[in-house]
Amino acid sequence: MSRIKSRFDRLASENRAAFIPFIMAGDPDAETSLNILKGLPAAGADIIELGVAFTDPMADGPAIQAAGLRALDAGQTLTRTLDMVRSFRQGDEETPIVLMGYYNPIYAYGVDRFLKDATKAGVDGLIVVDLPPEEDAELCLPARAAGVDFIRLATPTTDDARLPKVVKNTSGFVYYVSVAGITGKGVGENASVSLALARIKAASGLPAAVGFGIKTPEKAGEFAKFADAVVVGSALVDTLSRTLEDQGGGADNAINAVLSLAGDIAAAVHAAREE
Repeated sequence: MSRIKSRFDRLASENRAAFIPFIMAGDPDAETSLNILKGLPAAGADIIELGVAFTDPMADGPAIQAAGLRALDAGQTLTRTLDMVRSFRQGDEETPIVLMGYYNPIYAYGVDRFLKDATKAGVDGLIVVDLPPEEDAELCLPARAAGVDFIRLATPTTDDARLPKVVKNTSGFVYYVSVAGITGKGVGENASVSLALARIKAASGLPAAVGFGIKTPEKAGEFAKFADAVVVGSALVDTLSRTLEDQGGGADNAINAVLSLAGDIAAAVHAAREE
């Protein structure tokens, strides 16, 4: 059983949603982001999305675009991102890690080589924003064959004709984008998101996560009442960059600020169904 399935099964038995934080690997530097990564499970992260920096992140809003550029400027590469996962696994064999990014870095690395190295490092899943179902042979099917979950995005514009194609080869969970647009810009209404998640779960038989635009513990808690998982990225990335600017580059303060916010969001997500 994969780490992702095992984690969702356990949370379902506890009637709790998963909290999935997103951070950008290498932002603002390798050491700081690794320390944040290692601290997220204790802060309440159930699954971690680790961003792979890319020069042309078309689905990302300003906050995550800036994070990717900071990481690239600091020398982050896909190889170094896999090294981060490998280092994380030395102290944590249970928390699932999903790499989120774009196909170009993987293509340049070489798909077979990448899947071999990612599996060895301890990567559990992939979200590759710019590979539609029509391109499943490129990476999705090889990833599944290698035991790596391939997690697909569904959006408010994914209609009933398109949805079966989207979920056909998806595994792990389906990530529902709450609004049509880029990360960090607005958030969907509870009623429409709830209906969309129910439709996705019925079509896929998989857990359904919701993300894009969720910035506060309160909103995360609202979605956690009916979503299987809640993803928060821009708010954590913003907190990191803002704290670094306010503190003149103090990495410890930035790490603590990110983990504190992650802890507040995790607490809200985990308590959402207790009422």
